[in-house]
Amino acid sequence: MTAARMGPEERVEALTYMAGNELDVLVVGGGIVGAGVALDAVSRGLSVGVIEVRDFASGTSSKSSKLIHGGLRYLEQLDFELVREALTERGLLLQRIAPHLVRPVPFLFPFAKHWERAYIGAGVTLYDMLAMTMGGERGLPHHRHLTRSGATRVFPALRRDALAGAVQYWDAQVDDARYVTTVLRTAATYGARIASRVRAAGFLREGEHVTGARAHDLETGAEFEIRAKQVVNAAGVWTDDIQEMVGGRGQIHVSASKGIHLVVPRDRIQASSGMILRTEKSVLFVIPWGRHWIIGTTDTPWDLDKAHPAASRSDIDYVLDHVNRVLKVPLTRDDVEGVYAGLRPLLSGESDETSKLSREHTVAHPVPGLVLIAGGKYTTYRVMAKDAVDAVAHGLGSKIPASVTDRVPLVGADGYAALWNQRGRIAKREGLHVSRVAHLLHRYGSLTEELLALMRERPDLKEPLSGADDYLRAEVVYAARCEGARHLDDALSQRTRISIETWDRGIAVADEAARLMAEPLGWDEEQIRREVEYYSKRIEAEREAQEQDSDQEADAVQQGAADIVQEVRTVSG
Repeated sequence: MTAARMGPEERVEALTYMAGNELDVLVVGGGIVGAGVALDAVSRGLSVGVIEVRDFASGTSSKSSKLIHGGLRYLEQLDFELVREALTERGLLLQRIAPHLVRPVPFLFPFAKHWERAYIGAGVTLYDMLAMTMGGERGLPHHRHLTRSGATRVFPALRRDALAGAVQYWDAQVDDARYVTTVLRTAATYGARIASRVRAAGFLREGEHVTGARAHDLETGAEFEIRAKQVVNAAGVWTDDIQEMVGGRGQIHVSASKGIHLVVPRDRIQASSGMILRTEKSVLFVIPWGRHWIIGTTDTPWDLDKAHPAASRSDIDYVLDHVNRVLKVPLTRDDVEGVYAGLRPLLSGESDETSKLSREHTVAHPVPGLVLIAGGKYTTYRVMAKDAVDAVAHGLGSKIPASVTDRVPLVGADGYAALWNQRGRIAKREGLHVSRVAHLLHRYGSLTEELLALMRERPDLKEPLSGADDYLRAEVVYAARCEGARHLDDALSQRTRISIETWDRGIAVADEAARLMAEPLGWDEEQIRREVEYYSKRIEAEREAQEQDSDQEADAVQQGAADIVQEVRTVSG
């Protein structure tokens, strides 16, 4: 089956279809949960539409710790069911659903007191045992105990006096935004209609029954109605805002917790493994990420701008302070290449501390025709989607097949293993270095052939981007032509991770990338200039926000950068 494109022509077709036909399901929200709901519903034979007000995965789903994990720390809270569920999903993603996107990663768990070995070892043993009861996991070794010397051989950057020993265990990681794009393309391949930059302005009602949504295309200014038998609110931290459209807070209340991460060059920390550290509030991860490390996260309440949560100087200093407690050579702010801040949608409980709020999910059917899904973890998105579509099926009242997404590979998965084994031959045939082919296979799986075809058509696209040479020029064109990237920021922040992986955060590559996107998106010179200007302003505002001491000050600074769609509509409208 050929993977569906999500380019500009497909967006027009999707919007035309949604405006002219009644859907079985309209999904509001294009993050990981909305994408999962779309795939679950369409693979059960339902007609599906998805609208997202910004870019796909531009919120929480592109700003996670990028881990697919069982939640080792939840064992300490005796939440065995949540861990069991997450480990089941981890195994499915690694083995069957997305082996091209999800891969194993080792973590060192150091301890300072000898008595902690038994405690931590028991927890990690249980973690491994729970994973094995789920049918075993190819490619994830069992944990091992290390002496102080053994731990410092694995992680030479550790101060010897910071630990008495360690346990090493394995989890998995993913490029979170790329994963969302792939789930959406899979849903589109099975027939879902999908469009970003479309706002749900309100619900259509027949008495108490929700029958669809009023939609506003932010790219063109057009307003239209989308009729649907069931609407699923998968808006994450915006859940409460959507609920207000049907007359009140409703059955679910979501709190936002801000988590920030730092990106530093790989050579700043000598280690061959990731690391997990306890903090007074939660845990801190040091995660290998290509030529970089990702270090995070924080866990603080956030009630300011949800679209652009700001990382403050205090946030950055908190992360540096905690990781430096165990490093031989401390990191400084000068070592930080990138910073990103995201919001976790947490189901509110009785505790005011966000780190104690539930990570489990809830599905509600507050009024006929509307299903709400909130909470949860990235790792368990598929279970959340299944539960939401089960509620949709109940609302439809007719016989709907059970979920099949536990055995539906994402586009790019089929044939990936064979292509990975052939990467040397592919590199020789295409005139690329084998590391370039490996990079493409890890990001696109068997869809790599589509990028190679693009490079054969235009040999200049084989070249790396100037100033972001981990990525090829073809990837930017492909993002616009096939992956729904509508603006420069979409390509540099979500389809690639240039905005957090380069010292200048993508400023140097902005003009080149915008010109590559111009042809598939039909931009003129004025639009190219405006895209680069907007991106530069956004990066400048983020950098300035990161010099502010408080959330309020950082948020105020970051509000100075207008949204690109607002910028375009102000001038062209």
